[in-house]
Amino acid sequence: MRNLPGIEDASGLPEPRFDLWAAPAVSGKPHHLGHRERLRDRAVAGGLAALPDYELLELFLFRSIPKKDVKPLAKQLLARFGSLGAVLGASPEELRTVKGVGEAVALDLKLLHEATLRTAKEQVARRPLISSWSALLAYVKAALAHENREQFRVLFLDKKNQLLADEVMNRGTVDHAPVYPREVVRRALELSASALILVHNHPSGDPTPSSADVDMTRQVVDAARALRIAVHDHLVVGRDGVASFKALGLM
Repeated sequence: MRNLPGIEDASGLPEPRFDLWAAPAVSGKPHHLGHRERLRDRAVAGGLAALPDYELLELFLFRSIPKKDVKPLAKQLLARFGSLGAVLGASPEELRTVKGVGEAVALDLKLLHEATLRTAKEQVARRPLISSWSALLAYVKAALAHENREQFRVLFLDKKNQLLADEVMNRGTVDHAPVYPREVVRRALELSASALILVHNHPSGDPTPSSADVDMTRQVVDAARALRIAVHDHLVVGRDGVASFKALGLM
């Protein structure tokens, strides 16, 4: 209701005018900014370990996308890939299939994955791998559990079973990576390696060794034995775990 001209209140000043049809004024910060502050406060108070995966991912995405609610994106990423490890292990191309993930966000997620790999690798470097088995398993899982194509790697060890090099010898398809025993042994000689640990992944998720895996391992063991190079184990990595040939009695 509008005031009539000339009507004043007791103060002698005209009454303020009101327009019932005007849109309400927007005040305060956007909702997602308040949510960010609350999430940061909870992370500080309770520690990052107390946060569920989607909130941990959301907290990281704050830095990649500073002016948008990123909770829906964090949940979409986890729904698309199934786990936090799978999100980080996804390729940039796969990440960009999720709406809201551009080149910058994909790069940030891959940087986090690389930092995770390097941290895990530090735990197996400069120490005998045979006595650091749990750290080794954590490293190969971080490196290979979520790869979508088979990858064959070799860990080259010195006389003290310390890591000389971790090298990808071949990449293949979703269910096969060609392995050439002569190339493995040749590279071991170049590095003056005394022992090897073979590693490859199964993108299907099931780490159970196949008959082809068993045959290939025997070929590498035979070629290495002729040059007095030991093969300590062959690890098959999948999302469901890591299978050890030695533990399974396959070598």
